[in-house]
Amino acid sequence: MIKRLLTLLFAIAMLAPATEACAQYNRNYIYWVGQQCMVNNNYREAIDVLNVLIRHDDSDFDAYFLRGIAKYNMDDLLGADSDFTRAVELNPVYTGAYYYRAITRSRLGNYDDALNDFQQTIELRPDLPDPYYSRGVTRLLNQQFESAIADFDKFIRFEKRHVPAYINRGTSYLYLQDTLRAMENFNLAIRTNREDPDAYNRRGALYLEQEQYEDARTDFDMAIRCDSTFIAGYFNRALTYSYLRRPVEAIADFGRVLDLDSTSALGYFNRAIVRSEIGDYNRALEDFNKVARYSPDNVLLYYNRAMLHTRLGNIDSAIEDYTRAIELYPDFANAYLGRGYLRRYKRDIRGAESDEKIAERKIAEYRTKLKDSTYSIYADTTQQFDKLLSFESKLMERTFDRIASSATSTSGNTLTLIPMFRFTLIDKDSLSSDNIAQFNTQRVKDFHKRIGNDRMQLTCRASNLSPDTLVAINRRYAEQIHSNAKPSWESLFEHGISQSLIKQYTNSVNTYTDAIHLNPANPFLYLNRATTRAEMIDFISSIDHSYQSITLDSDPAKRLHGGGQRSYSYDEAIEDINKAIKLYPEFAEAFYNRANLMAISGKLPEAYDDYTRAIELNPNLGEAYYNRGLIQIFMKDTRKGCLDLSKAGELGIEAAYDILRQYNIIRH
Repeated sequence: MIKRLLTLLFAIAMLAPATEACAQYNRNYIYWVGQQCMVNNNYREAIDVLNVLIRHDDSDFDAYFLRGIAKYNMDDLLGADSDFTRAVELNPVYTGAYYYRAITRSRLGNYDDALNDFQQTIELRPDLPDPYYSRGVTRLLNQQFESAIADFDKFIRFEKRHVPAYINRGTSYLYLQDTLRAMENFNLAIRTNREDPDAYNRRGALYLEQEQYEDARTDFDMAIRCDSTFIAGYFNRALTYSYLRRPVEAIADFGRVLDLDSTSALGYFNRAIVRSEIGDYNRALEDFNKVARYSPDNVLLYYNRAMLHTRLGNIDSAIEDYTRAIELYPDFANAYLGRGYLRRYKRDIRGAESDEKIAERKIAEYRTKLKDSTYSIYADTTQQFDKLLSFESKLMERTFDRIASSATSTSGNTLTLIPMFRFTLIDKDSLSSDNIAQFNTQRVKDFHKRIGNDRMQLTCRASNLSPDTLVAINRRYAEQIHSNAKPSWESLFEHGISQSLIKQYTNSVNTYTDAIHLNPANPFLYLNRATTRAEMIDFISSIDHSYQSITLDSDPAKRLHGGGQRSYSYDEAIEDINKAIKLYPEFAEAFYNRANLMAISGKLPEAYDDYTRAIELNPNLGEAYYNRGLIQIFMKDTRKGCLDLSKAGELGIEAAYDILRQYNIIRH
């Protein structure tokens, strides 16, 4: 669906009236460059180019529209919605903006507003076919099946060879339990394009539901023949083989699914079930353990693994798994019964009787509420919980909290704060001009000029100088200071930087302290001493391994959560930042640094306030938007958090799009 929609981008964009060029900055050329970036899928670059247009002319609705498209393709859906809304505000008859905002809102699950936008699009341009198709998909997702069919009918009058339209119309009929018309549409899809794997897969799934297993297998064979990487085809054929009592072929197909997607919890779960059925218990246990890695909150995993542990004689492990299943679903009567049986086997009579009584009560409650569809099925002992799950099953808990709480440095998830700002040494020759930090206040510029070191930059980036170079620089600074009976605060400051970079944290703090004694009114000296004190604490804690960190890069000084036997205080670092802010109240980076320290100390509301103040002082501080976005997400305000991440991406923080994309995948 999305691929087809994006092909209409420039055609729809042309529906909006063109804006007059501005000779001073050649608006048309910049807009063309942005379009070319879009054509080449360079969406990050497109956003940078379009920012130029918007900064020069805040009323350029074309630029907002195109930037919305770029954000949409970066999975920044909230940011895209915001840009499309701005385009509509500036041009109330902008068909493309309504259309793409509708698509964006549909992906966000905001179906009512999406349908309103589709209606506006169709009223403006009733001759365009694609809005009918897209509205049909939205209505299908919103379970308005009859209305969805009407939209697909209208679209098919324009486009008779569009396979997804037949598939989606067939799916709508299927939800209305009209299997004959569903089959007709799947047949039409196949006749329209005999090389489309999804058409065979959908018809095969219907055959499978009707228990016509050989017909289903034939269709899944065709789907795989059309596309040898089509996961759904292998998965559904594996189910079919299982129903045909051909477990070896089923296991082979689930294996192929896992070859194509090594993180498929459903693949591991189903293969474990089939392996259990044929007595291959050890390999089944290996598969269940993989499910635990990729879907740690799935109750069926623990229930079935408990039964497998019982067969293998691992009674204690089985009890642990039943207990975990009960923690996840306290109404799971079967789990109480299973745990009670094992407790009785271990002569824990009191525990067994307690579990049996609870199970009896859950079952009785269930029977009195059979008509209540909200009541947990896990209280029903007649349910079969060791059956294969379909491809559409939602095995995982799909929430942002799950990503955040389970993220580790080895899992590939990247949720943490961008590091603090400090004056450090950077080799500017190895960086592009875009990556060189620009001093944004006159006071910082004057300080840089006073120090007179071209390598010194105020940045949150790590130094790119080699260890050998840093050691040599530190040795030179040390020699200069020792050769001078009264070293200046400037030379002490530079020496403190080099000592910190080679991890001589105690010496660095002492050197900064000597510099502060000579110049106690300089806020930048306190800033660097604060960051060094924080880095020293993080370095010590990383050696202790006292808690797990959620890491974005190699810098450990950014923890949102931590727990362990030892605790570490950032109070001295915060005191230094407080002093810097008192001496320089307009120092945005100081507020940003204090926000980081508040965050890693667990004081999230205070961190939010400081990030906000940093943004007020420097609206272009993308790092503050990024960190404030994460803070808001951890404080359960995910929408505002994602909006901040969107703004951070807009200001050049590419990691923001990684988080937005990851969050969007989890939601869907």
